[in-house]
Amino acid sequence: MAKKPGPRLSKLSVYLYIPNIIGYIRVLLNCTAFYLCFTNKILFSVLYFFSFVCDAVDGWAARKFNQVSTFGAVLDMVTDRISTACLLVVLSQVYRPGLVFLSLLALDIASHWLQMYSTFLLGKASHKDVKDSTNWLFKAYYGNRIFMAYCCVSCEVLYLILFYLAENQTEKLMDVLTINLQKISILSVLIATSLFGWAIKQVINIIQMKTAADVCVLHDIDKKHKQ
Repeated sequence: MAKKPGPRLSKLSVYLYIPNIIGYIRVLLNCTAFYLCFTNKILFSVLYFFSFVCDAVDGWAARKFNQVSTFGAVLDMVTDRISTACLLVVLSQVYRPGLVFLSLLALDIASHWLQMYSTFLLGKASHKDVKDSTNWLFKAYYGNRIFMAYCCVSCEVLYLILFYLAENQTEKLMDVLTINLQKISILSVLIATSLFGWAIKQVINIIQMKTAADVCVLHDIDKKHKQ
């Protein structure tokens, strides 16, 4: 006996998925945080980090309530990238050389955009599907949630600490890092721990960008051969 099809979903019902609502809350939290960033650093840090934590919550909710959606995945990634980009722009205004943070912004956006585009070219459902990669670090990053979470959290924590430590708009990045790493404190431990995860994340971004670019080039070569 043929199985009856379930009720047809409306656009509104997908927009109102629980994980997508959490995504909208993240956007509001970030907007509020950056509005307050130069007037209340502590509140900014709390709101920004809470938004970052919600990134894990919406993924859990999507799986828990069977509400995984393409729109939700895109909303999640766009929110992540814009949040980090805005924080890097802010850091570029309070530290010298500011080009360091703008370069990190460019690397982050370029690597993720290329990775998403190459995913579509390969017909994969997720940009995290890197099982066919030959790079062990790249596979370990996307294959181990704890390892990936450590690297991502390290980046955000390091950036928030740097913003908190900036006392004016002419801070020298290396001076601030050196002075605080020499101190024996919880903050110095956090900086050292997050620096390691941050460094791995930047290496992953470079690998991701190169791997995705190779996919695009091989796609072009394949198209030429078929003509």
